[in-house]
Order: sequence, then structure tokens, then C-alpha cells
Amino acid sequence: MLTSYFTVQTSGNSETVIQKSRFLAYVKRVTTEEEAQAFIEEIKKKHWDASHNCSAYLIGENDLIQKANDDGEPSGTAGVPMLEVLKKRNLKDTCVVVTRYFGGIKLGGGGLIRAYSAACSAGINATGVVERKLSTVCSAVFDYTLLGKIENEVRSSSFLLKEITYEEKVTLTCYVQAGEEESFENWIADLSSGQAETARLGVEYLETEVKLTGKERE
Repeated sequence: MLTSYFTVQTSGNSETVIQKSRFLAYVKRVTTEEEAQAFIEEIKKKHWDASHNCSAYLIGENDLIQKANDDGEPSGTAGVPMLEVLKKRNLKDTCVVVTRYFGGIKLGGGGLIRAYSAACSAGINATGVVERKLSTVCSAVFDYTLLGKIENEVRSSSFLLKEITYEEKVTLTCYVQAGEEESFENWIADLSSGQAETARLGVEYLETEVKLTGKERE
């Protein structure tokens, strides 16, 4: 599993007008090729009367699944430029469909490449980008007499508090960045003078929104 990667928020869309043609960009996070194809068909059905519904997607940790479709535009002027935008922005598990309603002015090969690239970027910006970081869910079990001290220290630390369960003893659960599990366990041991019992419960991805500025938005 990747320790971290970038992808889009769940879904979003945008509209760009270039030389009187409308370019509607639809973006969705997908984890399988079946999801990507279903999304593309959904947009095609919605915009059955459009001039073109071009698409591109990247799926998998190592981008093993990647496809681009020009949907009737001159070869290499729509789907591939959109796919290149996804690669340039280091996005994974992302599908983009750009619907074009022709406005009567031909853009030429270079113009189409720029238009579809711009529409794809606009759609990604409107949807938003997140960084997903692999974290280990770690727990610490201890007596109530240690609750105040340990909770205060955890809340002011780099470890993200997930929950606190109050039973016979207190169970405090945190998200710990991959590779820092031992540091967390040693830290808890020091705080509790060895009285707390720690455990690793599994792994999850945590998402943080990425603020896009300047060239990141291109």
C-alpha cells in the first residue's frame, strides 16, 4: 500500500466556454475500471445530444489501468491531453469526462488540446484534491487516574485522536502515521510510566484537503 497519494474529492463538475463551445467537465473518484466505465456511460446518457463526450482515467497504485477516449474528436486532441493532466497533477483513482457542445468555431488540433486540457483542469479544481495518508490505528488502555495527563498530551501532539472509550479502563485510540507506530508506543509508555497497554488495530487512509494555488491549478 502507498504511504500517501493524491486523488480528487468524491465528485464535482465545472463549465468552461472557449470560442463559443461549451466544455462541461465531470470528475469522480473511482477505484475500479468498472466504476470508471459506468461513470462515463452515465455522463454520455445525460448528454446524449452533445457533440462529444471525451474521457480519461487513471486507476491503481502504479497507474496500471489508464485509458483515454477522444469520442470523435481528432485523434490525440482530447482524451490523451486529459490523461496527461491527471498524470501531471499526480492524481490516482480519478476519472474525468469532458462534454463538448460545439459552438460553430473550429479550434484546430492545438486549440482542441489546450481546450480539453483547460476544461479537465477546471473540473479538477472545482472538485478539489485531497492527499490520502496511510495511518495505523493504535490504542492505549490505562487506568482513569492517567486520563487527564495522557489525553492532554495526545491532543497537543502530532497524533490524531480518534476516540476515547470509557469502560472498566480508558481506551484511547489514535491515528498514527505509517512508520511512527513504535514512536507512539514508546511515547505512551513514557507518559504512563509503563502502565498503559498499547496495540495496533489496523490501517486506514486519512484525507487532507490540498489547497491549490498557482501552477498546481493548471
